[in-house]
Amino acid sequence: MVDKFHPTILQKILAWSVHLFTASGLVAGFMALLATHEHDLRQAMFWLILAFIIDGVDGTLARKFRVKEVLPYMDGKTIDYVVDFFNFAIVPAYMFYVSGLVPPAWTLPLTSIILLVSAVYYGKTGMVSEDNYFIGFPVLWNIVVYFLIFIFAWPAWLNAFTIIFFAIAHFVPLKYIYPSQAQRWQLASSIIAALFFILMCITVYYYPERHFWLSTLSVLAWFYFATLTFLEQWGPPKKV
Repeated sequence: MVDKFHPTILQKILAWSVHLFTASGLVAGFMALLATHEHDLRQAMFWLILAFIIDGVDGTLARKFRVKEVLPYMDGKTIDYVVDFFNFAIVPAYMFYVSGLVPPAWTLPLTSIILLVSAVYYGKTGMVSEDNYFIGFPVLWNIVVYFLIFIFAWPAWLNAFTIIFFAIAHFVPLKYIYPSQAQRWQLASSIIAALFFILMCITVYYYPERHFWLSTLSVLAWFYFATLTFLEQWGPPKKV
């Protein structure tokens, strides 16, 4: 007979701390919402970067402190989904709404598209595959908005096309990696993801100035992950 796991008080405190750390992403997202309301998109993006960092490390902490075993009656994944939907769909949609990237007549329809397709995407069964890939472009409108506002200075029609393109990409069943759980080039993916966060911070810091080298490196990082998506579909098999 296998003995039941009996967590200590310290383990419970640490496990609850991880859940609260995950939930703190909502506070960062709310600060981004307030900054957006004041039309301070630069500050808003800094808060979203912080929320992204929280989202990137909370899973590692949850595994380290055995949160599922210590608090089996709590579902950290559900907390994570709530936080992610707010930070990576609702707040970026509002940033897009106030950004002036498209004419006023297009703003509300395109913002509505971001929100509607994100909600439907979260409702899909198999949003994440058994081998930890996102199926379809994940809800990362914070990254899309980052490129449209801080990297590119595209005409309105191309901004609108980008929104529609990624809205459709939610439902094209391609595999997208999660950098820390990548099965191909995991170390490289984690390093490039970390460097991309640093690039985002530097780029946002200099905004509204745009520096070619910063923009180029951001695009190259995005191209790297796009290439991995291509390889997961049509590349050579992964080594076992």
